[in-house]
Amino acid sequence: MVTRRKFIASTGVGLAGLTLSKFSIGAIFPAGEKYISNRPVPEKRNFVSKAVEAKITEVKAAINDPELAWLFENCFPNTLDTTVMHSMIDGKSDTFVITGDIRAMWLRDSSAQVWPYLPLVNEDPELKNLIAGVINRQVKCIQLDPYANAFMYGDEISGWKSDLTEMKPGLHERKWEIDSLCYPIRLAHGFWKTTGDTSIFDAEWQKAMELVYTTFIEQQRKENRGPYSFKRVTAWQTDTVPGNGYGNPVKPVGLICSTFRPADDATTYLYLVPSNFFAVQSLRHLAEISEKVTLNLEFAAKCHQLADEVETALNQYAVTTHLNYGKILAYEVDGYGNQLFMDDANVPSLLSLPYLGCMESTNEIYSNTRRFLLSHDNPWYFSGKAAKGIGSPHTLVDKIWPIALTMQALTSSQPEEIKSILQTLKTTHAGKGFMHESFNKDNPDDYTRNWFAWANTLFGELILKVYLEHPEILKQFY
Repeated sequence: MVTRRKFIASTGVGLAGLTLSKFSIGAIFPAGEKYISNRPVPEKRNFVSKAVEAKITEVKAAINDPELAWLFENCFPNTLDTTVMHSMIDGKSDTFVITGDIRAMWLRDSSAQVWPYLPLVNEDPELKNLIAGVINRQVKCIQLDPYANAFMYGDEISGWKSDLTEMKPGLHERKWEIDSLCYPIRLAHGFWKTTGDTSIFDAEWQKAMELVYTTFIEQQRKENRGPYSFKRVTAWQTDTVPGNGYGNPVKPVGLICSTFRPADDATTYLYLVPSNFFAVQSLRHLAEISEKVTLNLEFAAKCHQLADEVETALNQYAVTTHLNYGKILAYEVDGYGNQLFMDDANVPSLLSLPYLGCMESTNEIYSNTRRFLLSHDNPWYFSGKAAKGIGSPHTLVDKIWPIALTMQALTSSQPEEIKSILQTLKTTHAGKGFMHESFNKDNPDDYTRNWFAWANTLFGELILKVYLEHPEILKQFY
């Protein structure tokens, strides 16, 4: 079985000479030198940001624990060090971002990987240009195929070329996930709000956003099942789609179908609740940009209308009364009254809704949902000798995801909870100095993915948040 977590190009070589041996994973250190940086040497880094380097020095000085400081130094710049390839194409900045050990660019991952650097772009014009390049590259990807989740750098033929869907040169994988179109909007909106720069919102960007809107409308499936279907010949159940590639039946109620989850696993019920919340937020961001920048009031009105429709349907179909937790959110629904109660480690998740700006953390329904998610009533919450936290069907039972742990801390207002999670992350990296995709609840040495840049950069984002909001934790932590 070849899965996303194990797929590496047969050459073993990534873009621009990126290889798994480029940086030292799990280096053996001389006595007394345990916490030497695991970053590539400066001349082998893909991109160096003066602002990022200065922030690393600043924050490390505020961390009392040497191992935690070492983890931050390794993880926060990992996306820039190892996964970006920047160039100028036709006079525009262009940045291709691989996920790490998979030589492809996910719209979700690439957005999330560079997001934590946004607060620093006004101090570093080159970093700003790099992130503008990510936005420009995402526009090209969406225009190539708004239903695809992952892309090749050029017109290479993917290892998934035999999938029974409309594969094209340049696509790595064609799994329809709502969040794939939401993340680029979040990044572009955040870039604009941080910099005031509107140059990214050119005609090509606007054309891509029209495709986003059209795709969302198609996947409401009010008149038919739409143009997208997907099947894969595989023994891995969640890697293909039931219903002859269209998924299980849904009742058209205004929600948007997502054939796959952010973990790249097929949904059980097509109305994936956290991704629909993310779509509401993204549509409102699109409307704001259309009103204030591109001055397309007609498109803004359409986005507002769709956002309101999806939000109304979420309130009607996604909220239910649980036997033990009161009113909570289901993870997936189908419009017929069927609901799936769980959460997945990948973002968007129910746990992550405040982080994405979709819901206040003080909202009663979110608070009740959070209590459910972080309990053994959530079938994908695991507790063992090494850690407790949320996992994913993508990595099967008993595997906890650092992304979920990090998200738990990012959405927490409780210093003791944050401190506890930092301790868990510190003790479960298997001595490698980086975050992994997942690890066994009883044995952190049993993990998946050595090189997963999103998990690394998100951990760096958490440390920055703690540094700004709870610096006493970093001083007390040891």
